[in-house]
Amino acid sequence: MIDAAGLRVMKAIADEGSFTAAATSLGFTQPAISQMVRRLEQRTGTALVERLGRNVRLTEAGEVLARHAVTVLAALDAAEEEVAAIAGLRSGRVRLMAFPSSSASLVPKALALLKRRFPEVSVRFSEGEPPESLAALRAGDCDLAVAFAYEGTDVGRGEDLDAFVIRPLMEDEVRLAMPPDHPQAGQSVVNLADVSQDSWIAGCPRCRGHLVSLAQGAGFSPNVAFETEDYVAVLGLVRAGLGVALVPDLILEAAHEDGIVARPLMPPSRRQIHAVTTEDLQRVPAVAATLEALEESARSRTKTLVRR
Repeated sequence: MIDAAGLRVMKAIADEGSFTAAATSLGFTQPAISQMVRRLEQRTGTALVERLGRNVRLTEAGEVLARHAVTVLAALDAAEEEVAAIAGLRSGRVRLMAFPSSSASLVPKALALLKRRFPEVSVRFSEGEPPESLAALRAGDCDLAVAFAYEGTDVGRGEDLDAFVIRPLMEDEVRLAMPPDHPQAGQSVVNLADVSQDSWIAGCPRCRGHLVSLAQGAGFSPNVAFETEDYVAVLGLVRAGLGVALVPDLILEAAHEDGIVARPLMPPSRRQIHAVTTEDLQRVPAVAATLEALEESARSRTKTLVRR
């Protein structure tokens, strides 16, 4: 097998015209150069140099190796530089997929932190609910997923998660959103059974399942009048008095709450937000830096809520 070290030796001999000069240019000893040439000749099965006193001349096979060495070594040098840039966060790429409500506040703050610290790292961002984002991670189509799970369930909803590394980010409370003239708007905490007769606006499939589960626990089956995965539309429907909805704090924090009253529930409803990647990907510097930024964004949001 022809290796990079052998190619460097052949190019140096072609450039310098002798073993001694080639050794000096590469920082080797002359015997080391001779040994490397002999080893390369054994591997290729042919003579590569012709010795002429103190000087040497490349054979036809040696000239072929020296000629290709220029291109091969240039490509290797470029690859080493690119890898060094990625390792040093002077470059790099992260493919991030996150569920829509996290992209309203948690993710933008994290990406702003990342851009400020490592401006050369590029992020390709797309939205996806947990089933889609975990499937993309499993298929190698993203490097990092931001996913959620409601209390009592795991982020994979029964899927095998052994291939993933799951990093908890924060807990997100889910509140009842209703118009200001709703009979329960004056309560500090709303018992879910007290809104059993209301029309409901439901979100993503996982969110709808959570609503149904909570309602059944409170003794009723919710009348879902509207279904939309767009939280702007959810809040618009609530504002128009067309129903009530379960809305997480991540959305309420970013949305204009004019015309909406949001109250905690009894029993309380919460979901856990996680960053999900793989054992190997979390060692990639750009992915590790993005994870750190997500964790910092989550911590800063928690502190903000405490101050409130």
